[in-house]
Amino acid sequence: MSEFQAFSLDALRERLAPPGVGYAEFVRRPDLSLGLYVLPRDGTDHQSPHHEDEAYHVIAGRARFTAGGEERAVSAGDTLFVPAHLPHHFHSVEQDLVLLVCFGPAEGSRKPRASEPR
Repeated sequence: MSEFQAFSLDALRERLAPPGVGYAEFVRRPDLSLGLYVLPRDGTDHQSPHHEDEAYHVIAGRARFTAGGEERAVSAGDTLFVPAHLPHHFHSVEQDLVLLVCFGPAEGSRKPRASEPR
């Protein structure tokens, strides 16, 4: 049996709740997890820093992104890398933002540092 998998954007969007908005993980391995994250126009991103490294690829939309005090515009085709523990969020969403999210290792797999809240 092959471990290969393929995913269509439309099928992934159907996994989101409410429909078309939110986050849905679709691959989970010990060293990697992948998810689709959709923020609607004028939506709010309520992320907290993660314990894993994270990359975003903007599939569609336009917004602003702030990480560690640095802000920039993002749009389709942009890729962002955020190291573990760095505060970050999307804001000022001008067009529905569709993001491929990659965590390494898998999201939630690293234990918090002793000085961090769980």
